[in-house]
Amino acid sequence: MELDADEITCLDDALDTVVSRQIAWSSLTKAQFPLPVLSQKLELISTELEDGCGVVSLRGISPERYTADELRTLWFGLSLHLGIPVYQNPQGQLLRDICNEGEGIGKRYGQMTSRDGVFLSSRARTASPAELRFHTDRADIVGLLCVGRAKSGGETRIASSVTVHNEMIRRRPALAAVLYAPIYRSRLGEEAGGDQKFYPLPVFGCRAGKFTSHYSRTYVEAAQLLPEVPKMTDEQWAALDLLAELAEEHCVESVFEPGDIQFLNNHVIYHARRPFIDDAASGYKRNLMRIWLCPPRNRALPEDHAPLWRTVEADSLRGGIALESVP
Repeated sequence: MELDADEITCLDDALDTVVSRQIAWSSLTKAQFPLPVLSQKLELISTELEDGCGVVSLRGISPERYTADELRTLWFGLSLHLGIPVYQNPQGQLLRDICNEGEGIGKRYGQMTSRDGVFLSSRARTASPAELRFHTDRADIVGLLCVGRAKSGGETRIASSVTVHNEMIRRRPALAAVLYAPIYRSRLGEEAGGDQKFYPLPVFGCRAGKFTSHYSRTYVEAAQLLPEVPKMTDEQWAALDLLAELAEEHCVESVFEPGDIQFLNNHVIYHARRPFIDDAASGYKRNLMRIWLCPPRNRALPEDHAPLWRTVEADSLRGGIALESVP
């Protein structure tokens, strides 16, 4: 989809009002950022995300027209019309810049020691220029706004988890069945406090005619480093291997340009990233501004998905990372 001139003007008008009233982006409400000209397009996007293919791309915003704070306000305000933002870390982060953060990411975002060396959490890997394997995020919807692109690499890749699931059933139905049973995941780098460092969660699920898949091999591998977690069987590893293979076979790859927006429904879309190289001196620094959203109309999930989502009923507020408790 492309934003036309009238729709950009509508966004700018909403932004100007917020700036003139000195409203911080983090406290912004949907009512404070009205987008009447965009209402029909936003409804189409919402429907496509929940009832269609689960992915929507949007173009037309020019990041260079805005200050950094204005761009965050515009992005946050636009996203409010698709759902309620949920936290991306235990401290209540609502927007995260996905970029190369340099050295020390393991110490900042979580790491473990394994016999093969240092094992980085998924959050730490996201803050590196390394490849990211196919995975889903911890929210119904993930939105990404490209602020800057890399000098080379960094292509985004998406694959339909529905297609992967159906192809797995066609080729190896027994392995598909394995992924409907719980597999242990670690909370490394994501959730704070408590005694529960791991939890059981199936990769596949279905309820009320709606499919869901939650997959990140990194969390599974991290759980296997915990001595109290039951060891994965060869059949379970084979099922995850086939899933990864099928995602590679059926993926679509593209390059984000500044201003490009992508919304994904994590229940039906896996996403991944190629490794990248920045050249900040020449103006090339890959940065995607990420938001996690809970839409007002989301699907019901199977009961055995509650360890991750907490609330599994349809049209409920869920997703994101639990806030750390204050003593």
